[in-house]
Amino acid sequence: MIELTIPGRGILQLQHLVLDVNGTLAVDGALLDGVARRISSLRDRLEVHLLTADTHGRQAEIDRQLNRQAVRIQPGNEAAQKAAYVRSLGAETVAAVGQGANDAGMLKAAGLGICIFSPEGTAAAALQTADLVAPDIFSALDLLDKPLRIVASLRT
Repeated sequence: MIELTIPGRGILQLQHLVLDVNGTLAVDGALLDGVARRISSLRDRLEVHLLTADTHGRQAEIDRQLNRQAVRIQPGNEAAQKAAYVRSLGAETVAAVGQGANDAGMLKAAGLGICIFSPEGTAAAALQTADLVAPDIFSALDLLDKPLRIVASLRT
């Protein structure tokens, strides 16, 4: 668990990390180099969950590389499905990371929503609902690895 006291916001007790796959961890269906190692370094503090619509049909290989089984989102109303998944975990205990329009609901529902900029594009809806914006997935994961950065950014 990662516990943070954020002045003006309160206490965050993060237990889960929910990650969008395509556009966030992978570009054009290929996992970004170094992502597996970064995610692995957080597993002692956060339970890692992968959500995907498997746009490129390569999720089985990504699952193997991350040693995780992604939850497949069904076509249609994907944003609502992702938000419902976050709520099922106890939304206030979730850090969620994504960049697509279908990630906006989970970013808004999560105790901490982080939107990243991606080579595949970043949806305005995701930017508008996130608590934080990071330049890339590595920076987003670094925020969770060094959580005082989150406090510095979110304190009011």
